[in-house]
Amino acid sequence: MFAYLVHHGDALGPDVDPQRPLSVAGLAQVNNLASRVAARDVRPSIIWHSGKLRARQTAAAFWRACNPLAEFSASRWMQPGDPPHIGDLLLAEDRDVMLVGHLPHLDRLLDYLESPAAQPFPSHGCVALERLESDWVERWRLTV
Repeated sequence: MFAYLVHHGDALGPDVDPQRPLSVAGLAQVNNLASRVAARDVRPSIIWHSGKLRARQTAAAFWRACNPLAEFSASRWMQPGDPPHIGDLLLAEDRDVMLVGHLPHLDRLLDYLESPAAQPFPSHGCVALERLESDWVERWRLTV
């Protein structure tokens, strides 16, 4: 089982738009990264995002590029300040899952799953983890 952790693309500041959608550069980032991830034959069965607009827009780009038949929904425990409880939900999954969220949450989640992570989470990047019995192993990472 694989878990793909994705940090949303560059977003507008709250002074420009309080909903913080992706910027023009952010849209280009996520479309490029989603294409590169799809080229690695990534086909998650489930795509969860935080529900914030920038994460939902990023998740939608991956959904279109990787698997438009995947389950697609907002999930709890994925806000920037949340503890890494969503890592426990991954233990109950047998299907490949993509989680699209925020820093510093993704850093905490990566540390929780890898105990601790060898490197910090890449800004606007993707990290692929494979679950082997009870351990998670990083297989690759891509950055913008």
